[in-house]
Amino acid sequence: MDGSEPAESSDCGHGRSCWTACARLRSYKLKGVFTWRLLKTIAMGQALSMLICGTAVSCQYLAEAGVETPMLQSFLNYVLLLLTYTASLSFRKGDGNILQILKTKWWRYLLMGLTDVEANYTVVKAYQFTTLTSIQLLDCFVIPVLMVLSWFFLKTRYRLVHFVAVAVCLLGVGAMVGADLLAGRDQGSTSDVLLGDGLVLVSAALYAVSNVCQEYTVKNLSRGEFLGMMGLFGTLISGIQLAILETSAVAAIKWNWKIIVLFAAYAFCMYALYSFMPLVVKVTSATAVNLSLLTADLFSLFCGIFLFYFVFSGLYIVSFVVITVGFVMFNAVPTYTPVPESSDSAGEEDDGV
Repeated sequence: MDGSEPAESSDCGHGRSCWTACARLRSYKLKGVFTWRLLKTIAMGQALSMLICGTAVSCQYLAEAGVETPMLQSFLNYVLLLLTYTASLSFRKGDGNILQILKTKWWRYLLMGLTDVEANYTVVKAYQFTTLTSIQLLDCFVIPVLMVLSWFFLKTRYRLVHFVAVAVCLLGVGAMVGADLLAGRDQGSTSDVLLGDGLVLVSAALYAVSNVCQEYTVKNLSRGEFLGMMGLFGTLISGIQLAILETSAVAAIKWNWKIIVLFAAYAFCMYALYSFMPLVVKVTSATAVNLSLLTADLFSLFCGIFLFYFVFSGLYIVSFVVITVGFVMFNAVPTYTPVPESSDSAGEEDDGV
């Protein structure tokens, strides 16, 4: 018995140590996942979603006032970028000066500006031909296209958990669309569903290209250069399209203080979105940002419940939780991306405009 007592004590001690070790491991993993960086990433992503919500609400009020001028609204945003970021490039010296940038990279930024302007235009145009449900579902096409483009052009490497996280986020979108159908919110036109759905897919592909270009530029060059060039070429391209497509629509606007405030609110939200998004992309990725933006429709719906008396459904809450869980899963495990080519030079300035 004397020999058994130490053995029993040893077994108990070993058991206690195992439980302690397991508890520490679980605690470590939880703390390792919910880091300050992840919480900050979640907060920044939801801030972007709220800005998109602001543009949606202002667009809804403008539509109720009989104003449908998407190109004019985009033009105002690009003009603000031009007056701030493009102007700041004009005062720089050396290779960062706007003239030096245009000499070597003008055609790249022209294509990027064209891609961004047409992505915004085609998705708005799609509302004239197809339903809200189709747009919400097909707009998610941007995520797989982004992942493919990032894999080949940015050399980003994903793990299994990232694909599972994307699937979870898309399940959340499915719950949101289901709630819309149950609430009778399948709004929109059905005049040419095939054309409308095609426009949504084209818009998603263009957004993916634009976002990959943005990620490459802000991580390898600078945020200021990207926004400055977008302001320059975005203003030029959207201005030309505005003159061609919306001259009569703009002339028909009955201007009053309410319309002016709504245009200003839209322009401010879009300007803040364009200014803030590169900062989030730089610390995460374009794919992660687009996953976080899936909640933008939910924020718009929550606002619509109070402002436009939309019907509430518990599935909206389920959708928000599921999308957030998927976003956390995606960001909890880092993807592999090669070190930026000129990270030192890119980090020297971030303009702060």
